[in-house]
Amino acid sequence: MYKKILIGLENGPADETIVPHIVELAGHFGSEILLLHVADGFAARCFDQLKLAESEEIKEDRAYLEKIAEQVRAHQLNVSTLLAMGDPPAEILRVAVAERCDLIALTSHGHRFFGDLFHGSTITQVRHRTNIPLLVLRAKKI
Repeated sequence: MYKKILIGLENGPADETIVPHIVELAGHFGSEILLLHVADGFAARCFDQLKLAESEEIKEDRAYLEKIAEQVRAHQLNVSTLLAMGDPPAEILRVAVAERCDLIALTSHGHRFFGDLFHGSTITQVRHRTNIPLLVLRAKKI
């Protein structure tokens, strides 16, 4: 059913909710997993235009992706990683299409009206702009 599942990682505690769930789902369907983190700080957003060197944050993001990939590989699953840079919703959508993903998996923090106004909602933007199935799990309170 799902040949390739994109997991949008935040590099934070919410990832502890989504990764085990998708590992189990991928194991059931024999799916490949693509771990995606979108760096969206100044250095990441201007990386190509200004020909910047990788910031410590970007290096840490790459190391984090590889750490999670090793955890997933321990379950004998095929996993790849990608660190994108820029606007998270746009990059999630771009990568999902380019990589021919069958499912996009994200975590929600459960913001309500004012939280979304101040923090934005990646999920809202992704769900309104894709035809790829979207799995959203509420992040555990940590």
